Amino acid sequence: MKKIAVLGLSLLSVSVAQAQDAGGFRIGLKAGATYSNISGANVSQITGPNYDSGLGSYKLGYNGGIGLSIPISSDGFFSFAPELLYNRKGYEIKSTQKSVSGNISKVEFEQQRVLHYLDVPLLAKINAGGLFFELGPQVSYLFGSKNKQQTTTKYTDGTKDKVEDNGSFQNYSGAFQSGSDKSDLAQFDISGVAGIGYQSEAGLSLGLRYARGFNSLIDSKNTDNEPKAFNNAFTLQLGYLLPLGR
Repeated sequence: MKKIAVLGLSLLSVSVAQAQDAGGFRIGLKAGATYSNISGANVSQITGPNYDSGLGSYKLGYNGGIGLSIPISSDGFFSFAPELLYNRKGYEIKSTQKSVSGNISKVEFEQQRVLHYLDVPLLAKINAGGLFFELGPQVSYLFGSKNKQQTTTKYTDGTKDKVEDNGSFQNYSGAFQSGSDKSDLAQFDISGVAGIGYQSEAGLSLGLRYARGFNSLIDSKNTDNEPKAFNNAFTLQLGYLLPLGR
């Protein structure tokens, strides 16, 4: 009976050790917030003169998908971490015109371009006692775009009117296109990704990443002077990766 108890405890210890191995092969889910904009030497040709590419003017979105952690070294210190994520990126423009005329005190204009991406990060990962570092490329496919516009007119008596127009808009070339048209945008993007985070032995993780696009966002191959604008995105992710053995 004593030998059976010792054997049972030994097997339990091995199982727990494997379940708590943060460096072993794992698969699971990730989700979080995305904070994005576009930047580049010619970004004003795309967005107009009122666009602010500063950190405080980034657009808030979200992301989610599946991830893997594949150990490369026997101790799990080095691993390969591919993922498949939906990521809602884009940019927004806000402008205000004050003291317009008559009983109108201010007109506020807001335009958002929501970009729907499938991101495939292919990251090298260093696991250091729970703390991890990530670095590598990311391939992205743009499968949807939506333009949203809102004009708010504020009057001197304190009242206001809001008008939303999600229809046609004027793109960087001066042509008008429908709100869901993405023909002016590049279909694929390649980015460089760097990140840091923490993963518990149970598989829960919290990570922060920055991704910088290398391909111009605007598909202007039919123009002589191609404007440059690139995706920038910070992502904060919660994850839960289940161990699948060593």
